[in-house]
Amino acid sequence: MSALPLLGQTALVTGVSRRRGIGFAIAAEFARLGASVFFHHFAPHDADQPWGGDDLAALRAELSGMLQPGARLGDASADLRDADTIGPLVAGAHELTGRLDILVCNHARSGGDGSLLDQTAASLDAFWETNTRSTLLLTRAFAARHARPEAGAAARPGERAGRAEPFATPTGRIFWMTSGQQDGPMPGEVAYAASKAALAGVTKTVAADLLDLGIILNTINPGPVNTGYLDPETTDRPLDEIAAWMRATPFGRYGEPADPARLIGWLATPAGAWVVGQVLTTDGGLSLR
Repeated sequence: MSALPLLGQTALVTGVSRRRGIGFAIAAEFARLGASVFFHHFAPHDADQPWGGDDLAALRAELSGMLQPGARLGDASADLRDADTIGPLVAGAHELTGRLDILVCNHARSGGDGSLLDQTAASLDAFWETNTRSTLLLTRAFAARHARPEAGAAARPGERAGRAEPFATPTGRIFWMTSGQQDGPMPGEVAYAASKAALAGVTKTVAADLLDLGIILNTINPGPVNTGYLDPETTDRPLDEIAAWMRATPFGRYGEPADPARLIGWLATPAGAWVVGQVLTTDGGLSLR
């Protein structure tokens, strides 16, 4: 495999507003592999969290320094709860280089959740709009740029347009992010777990549709990755819960942002093209304990 297997490609990564975050690690991995990177951020969400936000100018400068010669960097802020932001965001990413090859829907609403008895229609909608609906709409906008003009729309709901002949190589890659809701209970995170479970549950259905356009979709469960929310001084969780998690980890550490980023980076290369429509867990075996 080439040392720069993503050279000439362009990736859109959402949820890149903190250098300790998974989104930043993914964007950095794509830059290392040669891609141009357009990243999305929404700093107000992080500012409301115990671990706080970051300096976007410094983040931008750090990513810029990771780019390979000839690659470009761009970014935009958007509140993805607003469906009207989806089209301009994808268009902006495409305009960076005139092409868009990879989409990573890494953004997520977290915090401010609760148990079942705490839920209201508004609280459930807030997580659905941010984590699930926006991911589906981003995927649709990305896929529309790869659709054949002559294919047209399906005649009936659920009908697939099909393809004329096999694709020599994938035309695009999409990555969704889920959580560990399938591995056990997530106390106090009913709305979050529901919104992420929906993505895992519909992965194969959407992946099948996207294959008619030559696009590969996979969903990643990164397990507990410490992006600041597991540090004792900034966590929003009970300290005894954090200690119990650490004791359960087979290798004595939580995940690091680079762990899922390396997996996504590999899946985006030609070497990863045979993995399609899967929900993949990268948690160091924690879910097996």
